[in-house]
Amino acid sequence: MVIDFTKMEGLGNDYIYINSINKNYEKIINNIPKLCNRNFGIGSDGVILILESNIADFKMKMFNADGSEAGMCGNGIRCVGKFLYDKGLTKKLKLNIETLSGIKVLNLSIGKDNKVVRVMVDMGKASNSSKKEIVINDEIIKLKCVSVGNPHAIAIVDNVDNVNVKKYGPIIENDVSFPQKTNVEFVQILNNRNIKMRVWERGTGETLACGTGACASAVICILERYTLNDVYVHLLGGILHIMFNRTDNHIYMAGPATTVYEGKIIL
Repeated sequence: MVIDFTKMEGLGNDYIYINSINKNYEKIINNIPKLCNRNFGIGSDGVILILESNIADFKMKMFNADGSEAGMCGNGIRCVGKFLYDKGLTKKLKLNIETLSGIKVLNLSIGKDNKVVRVMVDMGKASNSSKKEIVINDEIIKLKCVSVGNPHAIAIVDNVDNVNVKKYGPIIENDVSFPQKTNVEFVQILNNRNIKMRVWERGTGETLACGTGACASAVICILERYTLNDVYVHLLGGILHIMFNRTDNHIYMAGPATTVYEGKIIL
């Protein structure tokens, strides 16, 4: 079976995109860990399938590198918009995309070459806000938890560069208090308009960026009054612009989407 794919990234958060409209994609799903392997496959943080939708313009089906399905990916859905427009699957500049976490609205910005360069996403409302404490080696880790289509646990730290993400990330991700596991964000407040974040994504590990994680971290900082309603989130892969509308409590995320390369792979 020969698969056409497009490798794309949003701030270094990279995914394999496959047009699966009117196609059988079961074999792809069964081979996701192989496709994502950076030594023996294409290499990525996950796989995103583009499908038809009965309730929106298109449907996005997203999988982590270990093959587990996820509800949403902020960086991933921005690249979905670019994929659809650049490949001529749509000419709309405003798209409704069906996800496991509901329908998300994308607004596309076009560059001089008539390609998408930036996408703003209405991420909807945050939900299931709570606070937890986890003890790791006699150290109490205070977490602010919230869902933005998928679960996030946020730890506010003094200096994010000093955090051993690879040590604490998997312990928190797999803690018994998170029956579905959780993404983990370590956040440093720079000032009332800027925060710095590192992320451990469930099923993948530390990544250069996480769109839903940036949204979750920003909304926590806004609600806790660490920042204003308009926040720039500095990640290892770059900067995302997060805006919180207090009228409807929706979170808006804006950032780049980039095509890396295209190819074929045999499964």
